Amino acid sequence: MMRPSMRKFDQIRPVSIETGVNKWAEGSCLIKMGGTHVLCTASVDLNQPLWKRLQHKTGGWVTAEYSMLPRANDMRKGRETLMKDHRSAEISRLIGRALRSVVDMEKLGRHTITIDCDVIQADGGTRCASVTGGYIALVLAVRWLINQGRIHENPVQDYVAAISAGLWNGELILDLDFDEDCAAETDANFVVAGDGRFIEIQATGEQHPFNTEQILKLMEMGAVGCKKLIELQKQVLE
Repeated sequence: MMRPSMRKFDQIRPVSIETGVNKWAEGSCLIKMGGTHVLCTASVDLNQPLWKRLQHKTGGWVTAEYSMLPRANDMRKGRETLMKDHRSAEISRLIGRALRSVVDMEKLGRHTITIDCDVIQADGGTRCASVTGGYIALVLAVRWLINQGRIHENPVQDYVAAISAGLWNGELILDLDFDEDCAAETDANFVVAGDGRFIEIQATGEQHPFNTEQILKLMEMGAVGCKKLIELQKQVLE
């Protein structure tokens, strides 16, 4: 069966990343993956987080916050609801984990970088777009710290990107949009480093259990998709 978007099974949506979209943030970008648009900003705090100071820890920290704007979806979501959204909290933790995995906190110094990922328009894969765009904002904020003379070595050790894959109408497909995600038999998200190693894997049998062969094939597709996204990240950051 042909995908609703007419894409090939292993084809990702058109992707664009525009940097410097926020006048005030130390790092920012707008990432568009098909109909999913996410504004990613990186804010630098010239202090450690309070918990590190209280525990007399060395090094810095990277954290993230994710949310959807009220009309990111087809129906408006109230702002008070966003504050109590457990899904947003879970995705925030995912983004933070993904980005921290490639940052040397000692080289970051006693600084905190907060990555805010605000979904302007949602059409599937918002957490993956947030990780991919959040990485760009993070790197730009680190460059700001270096240019300001606050740190002297680059603490970012590798690239990070994320993409979804799943089983849809009996076919393994890459980069699910909303229509596909809603009907997926298996839904998975892969966070991959620049060297090809996996940082995080999330997979759920939405309609029935999946087997080892399927998840391995999805992992392979996810790795290829993230490699393409990382190539784009490199071009944007040149």
